Amino acid sequence: MQQLKGIMPALVTPFDKNGAVDYDTLGSLVEFQLKQGVTGLVPLGSTGESYALTNDERRQVMATVREVAGNRAMLIAGANGSCTREVIEQVRQARDSGYRNVLVAPPYYAIPTQEELTGHYQAILDAVPDVNVVLYNYPIRTNVEVGYSVLDALQDHDRVIAIKESAGNLLRAIEIGDKYKGKIQLSCGSDDQALDFFLWGATSWICAPANFLAPQIVSFYNKYTSGDLAGAQQIVRSMFPLMNNLESGKFIQKVKYGCELAGFKVGVARMPLLPLTDDEKTEFRKEFEKLLG
Repeated sequence: MQQLKGIMPALVTPFDKNGAVDYDTLGSLVEFQLKQGVTGLVPLGSTGESYALTNDERRQVMATVREVAGNRAMLIAGANGSCTREVIEQVRQARDSGYRNVLVAPPYYAIPTQEELTGHYQAILDAVPDVNVVLYNYPIRTNVEVGYSVLDALQDHDRVIAIKESAGNLLRAIEIGDKYKGKIQLSCGSDDQALDFFLWGATSWICAPANFLAPQIVSFYNKYTSGDLAGAQQIVRSMFPLMNNLESGKFIQKVKYGCELAGFKVGVARMPLLPLTDDEKTEFRKEFEKLLG
């Protein structure tokens, strides 16, 4: 089974002042992440605004990340849509772009039952037999949970390798880590619970804040894996105020503003998302500067 380990930034998609995808900045961001010691890269997720990109843009984003990263990191492409047919097309597109791992959430808007969701994932696995699937549980965005009946049905499939758990429910993460150990790997998708996730069996963190906090977050992971739990806890504690600001709303816009503060001109989010207000920027910048000391 392909192993998910370490810090895997859920990459933003940079836009220039005219709103076009800025592939040069994306390449620079990827290179920066790799130099900080990340172990994987995840383009076209929620933070990457995949829903707001054209297919041509998605292909070029994947190509840019793959070209810059080479074999230096595990690559997982978001592949999502509103129906099974569309998701299969996105998975095939990822495969044709050289990706062997995809991150797949439940279809939005359709609100499938658990039985239908199981069928959805099985259809993807059958249609594209040379790609591994990382399940993505993010019910606040999809209004559907990847429930235990779905995990039960897929736990023995050798290409269902992990779940990014973003429900914000630590008890559920603990149960997944215990019940499906050795079958479905647990990846942290709740940024403010990362230490707890690792303590309860997660081996990776697919992490949006790593776009602009890669040094701190990689340091946290290195301290944790070396057995320095106090050091890891101290880093997490120092990040809590900023994480709390991120989770209070306008998450994507704040991650992109964080990138700007870190020196990467990634632009603003595409509509319908609106830019941060001056007051929102001031509050975020205050927490960012406090963290950096």
